[in-house]
Amino acid sequence: MPDATAEMPAGWAARDDAKAGELGSDWVRGFGSRELEHLVALGDADNLDVAAATARIAQAQAELAGARAALGPSVDGSAEAARTVTPGTRSAWSPPFKANVADSYQLGLSGSWTIDLSGRLRALTAAAGETARATRIERDAVRLTTATAIADAWLRVGAAREQVRIARESVTTAERTLSVYKRRLEVGTATALDLAQQESLVAAQRAAIPDLEIEARQTRNALVVLTGRVPEALDPKIATVSGVRVPRIAAGVPSLLLTRRPDVAVAEANLAAQAANVEAARAAFLPQLSLTGSTGLASAFLKNLLRPDAVASQAAAGLTAPIFDSGARGADLDLARGRHAELVATYRATVHQALADVENALIAVEQNRRHEQLQQAVVAAARKAQRLTEERLAEGTIDVTTVLEAERTLFSAQQTLVTVRLARLRAVVQLAGALGGGWDAAAPASVAAVSAATDTGRATP
Repeated sequence: MPDATAEMPAGWAARDDAKAGELGSDWVRGFGSRELEHLVALGDADNLDVAAATARIAQAQAELAGARAALGPSVDGSAEAARTVTPGTRSAWSPPFKANVADSYQLGLSGSWTIDLSGRLRALTAAAGETARATRIERDAVRLTTATAIADAWLRVGAAREQVRIARESVTTAERTLSVYKRRLEVGTATALDLAQQESLVAAQRAAIPDLEIEARQTRNALVVLTGRVPEALDPKIATVSGVRVPRIAAGVPSLLLTRRPDVAVAEANLAAQAANVEAARAAFLPQLSLTGSTGLASAFLKNLLRPDAVASQAAAGLTAPIFDSGARGADLDLARGRHAELVATYRATVHQALADVENALIAVEQNRRHEQLQQAVVAAARKAQRLTEERLAEGTIDVTTVLEAERTLFSAQQTLVTVRLARLRAVVQLAGALGGGWDAAAPASVAAVSAATDTGRATP
């Protein structure tokens, strides 16, 4: 096993919120939404990718049981009744010919046992055990991926719905301005061009709504599917991301990723399994001892089958050793070593990627936090400007170009603020996933925000 701790940095290059709490398996609660907690719990219980990962565990456990069975003896039972008819033409030259009938009856047990002198079978069993461990951790990795995907989709649904609301409010504002221009046109204080320009703005803002509706509905469908249900089964109630709480998560010490990231643990288990396969390939060069034996009852007449005199037995021991195989065993060993070297590189690459994931998430969290603050100032200024243009429009002291620009600027600023807020929240979700979602190699557990048992009393969203 490579020493990954030697490559771990002492701290993070990006800014870490040292005052935040350590990430736990209930990290979803940090968003302050019982609906999100419930959806994550549903996904943890019913997501079909999680179900498939659970089925792979059963397969790996069966393979491990088969490998363990090879270490012990095997016993078979048999029962046989036979009748042989030999024609009289085989025992006489001339008629009359009389056929000979012979019956035989047998009851027996036969057993065999391969003595694992070389340790090959034990190595294969160890490899199967590590593979089974890897599949169990992979299921936890799928649970984590499902939880982060649900949280991400839930936030995107809220952002899309909020943008739809902003677009409709902007249409209402533009229509209010259009009414003013219609009244001014009637009294001769506005031109037909002024009216046409405002009508163009209203039409453009209305045309933006369908695309936003498509995004909201399609993202909602993707969210529901992640819970293991058909799209029509649920309708999340989230309508905005502006009111969603932003969790504060501390990244902690980088070396903790070695035991907190399930993908790193999977790579480690796969590497350990391949190391055992190398030992098995090396042990194939050594002799193999096999013991076989059988005992039973045999008789030509059924009535004598259970007599002590009918007992027959046989025992044998065999030792086989490879002498010449045209390099087949050597090729198997080289293959196993090459695969091991590949998995060493894969393990190190997984560790490096885990570090990069956390660094990238920390950067995104901090920069989007700053971006949101700046964008809030932009929205405040745009809203003030739009309000002033409405006042001056009512007084008749402002031109239509200024009004149009103020309305467009406010609409764009509000939409951008929603996008930035969403990016900040998604970055927090990415950070939680990059840190392992509260998973711990010492005590693997579900990454669901709450267990199904604690959610049974909650209303279905």
